[in-house]
Amino acid sequence: MEDTQKDMEGASANGQDSNLRNVIRDVIQEFIRSEQAKAEPAYKAELLEERRRREQLERRVNELVDEAAASRRLAEEADRYSQIRTELQRLGVAKIDLAFRAVKDDIYRAEDGRLMARSGQGDVLLMEYLTQFVNENPELLPARMSGGSGATGGRRPSGASSGVDLDKIRPGMSAEDRERVRQEIAQLASQTLRQL
Repeated sequence: MEDTQKDMEGASANGQDSNLRNVIRDVIQEFIRSEQAKAEPAYKAELLEERRRREQLERRVNELVDEAAASRRLAEEADRYSQIRTELQRLGVAKIDLAFRAVKDDIYRAEDGRLMARSGQGDVLLMEYLTQFVNENPELLPARMSGGSGATGGRRPSGASSGVDLDKIRPGMSAEDRERVRQEIAQLASQTLRQL
């Protein structure tokens, strides 16, 4: 009987130990849960803030990429327009703006970087296209000087022209020289306009 009593006492001591362990474990788990609950809103707020910052940075990067692409398109367009105008000028076109507006939409840059044009014969190089365009539209070229019998001579300016030397036009000219150059240019411009 003593053995059974000792066994019962041992069992009750083991039962109390396990109950005590369970209580301590429950208290520790509850403490951990409460600490996590306290820290969780801060973590969530921090995560939300990081997400907001990341999304904002992604939007800004996308905006910068779009701006860079637009800048590249504008630079390419400016270069293309410049080359078209230069080529029209080289071909002797007097009405460059009119000719430019007529051809600019047909001209594009090929993958290899050359300027090409869409024409009735297919795609051709810029130079060929513009030469053909100018030949088909001679009204864009300067007016021809008509001469021959019965033609009157061009009017000469009344008064002697001093003739301006282009090499003498420079920054820092005297006011007298600048005025004389302006008058000479105005006179030549008015004569040219009268002839058209």
